[in-house]
Amino acid sequence: MSHQTGITANSELRTFLASSKDGSVRLIKVAIEDEELVYADSSAPNGSWEDDYDALVLPLLDEKMPCFILYRFDSQNSAGYEWLFISWSPDFAAVRQKMLYAATRATMKSQFGGGQIKDELFGTVVSDVNLSGYRKHVQAAQAPAPLTMAEEELKLIKQNEVNAHIHVETKSQTMQGVAFPLTPDAENAVVTFRDGAINYVQLCLDLEKEVVEAASSDTIRVNQLISRVPTESARYHMFRFSHTHEGDAMDSVVFIYSMPGYKCSIRERMLYSSCKAPLCDQLAAAGIEIEKKIEVDDPSELTEEFIYDEIHPKKNVARQAFAKPKGPAGRGPKRMTRPKE
Repeated sequence: MSHQTGITANSELRTFLASSKDGSVRLIKVAIEDEELVYADSSAPNGSWEDDYDALVLPLLDEKMPCFILYRFDSQNSAGYEWLFISWSPDFAAVRQKMLYAATRATMKSQFGGGQIKDELFGTVVSDVNLSGYRKHVQAAQAPAPLTMAEEELKLIKQNEVNAHIHVETKSQTMQGVAFPLTPDAENAVVTFRDGAINYVQLCLDLEKEVVEAASSDTIRVNQLISRVPTESARYHMFRFSHTHEGDAMDSVVFIYSMPGYKCSIRERMLYSSCKAPLCDQLAAAGIEIEKKIEVDDPSELTEEFIYDEIHPKKNVARQAFAKPKGPAGRGPKRMTRPKE
């Protein structure tokens, strides 16, 4: 913001800044006097940058006067030693002084050389700029930004995305997503279902072991399906729906993902959601052809009619032409808008 104040470093300060970057100086204090940036104080290193910090920085802080402090770290980059740029603007300083230093801050950085400034710190009280305050500043800068619930859930999905090789008596296959392996019992249940010995398998996730387990397997009637769906936790279900369609007997495999809304934790909801597609890929690789995938949050939805309509959606019937309603009775003859020729 040098165009706002016109304040630049005087010759003494420029000379000192140029000679202070060889490691012999730990701290430089810069002030504004007579509309110039001037050298105010400096210190040589005594120990590590952390050991020197409070001992050198805190005595230079005036409770009524702003200043700039350049503090050298022990680390280096391609331009040389790295520095911390501290802008001290105490609460009890005059408003004009605060504004003057704020408007000259960018000029001070450019006069010193921005390539060597690793970090910046602004403070109005001592606790902002002491070593503890700086550490809190670094910790806050490294912390993730606050996320909405939707962003948290998306982040959890991305964190759990992996590439895995899954085997269910078939060739290995690489899949994207949260691909938990099937336990031996789950593999046996899947194979038994595939071979037609049973018509229902319920699968669940062990969130700690990160595996897919068989919760139950059986031969049931379609009207028993509702009673098999838990109301407090998520599940995957495979059901072979035997029915008749247009005179033909059919067996259709339905994959049902049941999720009882917010009764489950965010982690459970997200893992079940992100494991679903990889699990379906595993089942397909095992030779199970899924006719329809269904998601429900209420078990009572899973009636025979509902499943039938999901597999065989009703065709749209052509709409009848719009019938213009009759006008009110007894309104008299129509008005002529123009005479007949």
